[in-house]
Amino acid sequence: MFFVNARAIIERVHRNQTEILLQTRNKPGEESLELPGGRLELYEPILDGLRREVREETGLTIVEVEGSEKRIDTRGINPGFEVECVEPFCVYQTIKGPVDSIGMYFLCRAEGTLLRNGDETADAGWRPVDEVQRMMKEEPRQFSDVDRAGIMYYLKHKFGLLQ
Repeated sequence: MFFVNARAIIERVHRNQTEILLQTRNKPGEESLELPGGRLELYEPILDGLRREVREETGLTIVEVEGSEKRIDTRGINPGFEVECVEPFCVYQTIKGPVDSIGMYFLCRAEGTLLRNGDETADAGWRPVDEVQRMMKEEPRQFSDVDRAGIMYYLKHKFGLLQ
């Protein structure tokens, strides 16, 4: 089985520090820190799926997606075959493991009241980027297998950390 995912790196600035939203995956046999997001439905537009997953898991509404103004679609050219192109922050693909998946990470800003427990998630909360970097250096396996790479990419390419 093959999965396509959209995942959100939701940022905010609080007390002059950039923070990102992390949550705990709360499924039987799975308990790790992760970013909000998940599997796209069949033919679901990418940013619609991203917004849906974030809402289900965190209660928040995405109000800004970096790069979304560049989105292009082919609606109206051939009504039987429509395609969209968007610019993610980065893309991942599993290259070994029990789940074959590919996904996109988007840098986002969100508003609303944060749920402590969402759809198969718990303990959602804001973490300063320097704390996330420390956590990644001390115990990288506390992060989900998929999001570990996405968080490392974010820390390195947005802040020059983890080098």
